[in-house]
Amino acid sequence: MHYSRKMGNVEFRYSIMETQPLRKMSIGKPGWAALCLLGVCLAAARPVMAGAPVRDEPIQPLPSRHEQDERKVALGRMLFHDKRLSKDDSLSCAGCHPLAKGGMDGKARSAGVGGAEGTINAPTVYNAGLLLAQFWDGRAQDLEEQINGPIKNPLEMATTWEAIIPKLELDPEYVRRFGELYASRVTAEAARDAIACFERSLITADSPFDRWLRGDETALGAAEKEGYALFKSYGCVACHQGANAGGNMFQRMGAMGDYFADRKTGLTPADQGRFNFTGREEDRYYFKVPSLRLAALTAPYFHDASVDNLPDAIRVMARYQLGREINDAHVEKIAAFLKALPGKHQELSQ
Repeated sequence: MHYSRKMGNVEFRYSIMETQPLRKMSIGKPGWAALCLLGVCLAAARPVMAGAPVRDEPIQPLPSRHEQDERKVALGRMLFHDKRLSKDDSLSCAGCHPLAKGGMDGKARSAGVGGAEGTINAPTVYNAGLLLAQFWDGRAQDLEEQINGPIKNPLEMATTWEAIIPKLELDPEYVRRFGELYASRVTAEAARDAIACFERSLITADSPFDRWLRGDETALGAAEKEGYALFKSYGCVACHQGANAGGNMFQRMGAMGDYFADRKTGLTPADQGRFNFTGREEDRYYFKVPSLRLAALTAPYFHDASVDNLPDAIRVMARYQLGREINDAHVEKIAAFLKALPGKHQELSQ
């Protein structure tokens, strides 16, 4: 399946690798490694940057700036941090996605209204506008649809737009801004649009790796460059490519080993992955491949938060997704490369 997306002067062109036919193939570990390298060609998402020479690599730079209306971004930021979006005015979107801390709270399960515990590891909100779909199971096609999820979830904000809007309409500043930007009163549709505009502005641009991609040979050290070469040679880049270093395809958790059996903690509903959304058996244990852009800052890892450090996350992915073991020296260098992926944003502290 072929897609394209424009963001200002950047055009993202990508193809989603069809994982189901591959899942039915009978291939050994060497064959899977070769297939992963082939996936770089099948699933690469390469932005075409106007007027900027960029190295020809399966991972490409993030846009240097967003193209959102700054007035809507400002309104969306207000809403993102407003606790009135929760049932008891105790929790904002930023509660589970604190922007200074990588856009996620670092907890295995986030706490909702009344201390209710969520069922899955909250991902970062940074660069979320570049993802194929939202949530681990991809059940929301865009950020506007995604916003409804935590608002209505009884384990998160536990409310409805019908309950939220009257509270916001008591605030003269909201009434003024919605009137100016949307020529309307405060509405759920306009609120979702503003929050989505704000979230699309959360691009972590100008990382050391991006500067290297644009020709700055001094932006990366020897370990980071070797780590990237290893990242490609082991086959990690088959699923983690494109400007977001992932986020543009779905893959089975445990493509080359029984991850859930080896975890030995029993299956949870969240472990069913995309099956929970589609009801199709072939989607069981499939998840959206996460972006690695902020992986160095956003432990714990995976949908189940089962790993709390980057080196072990690399080992687990190699074992269960590639069918390979990676020695400690190579793990250290791949981790060095991943630490060169986080870029800059005024909200982000590093």
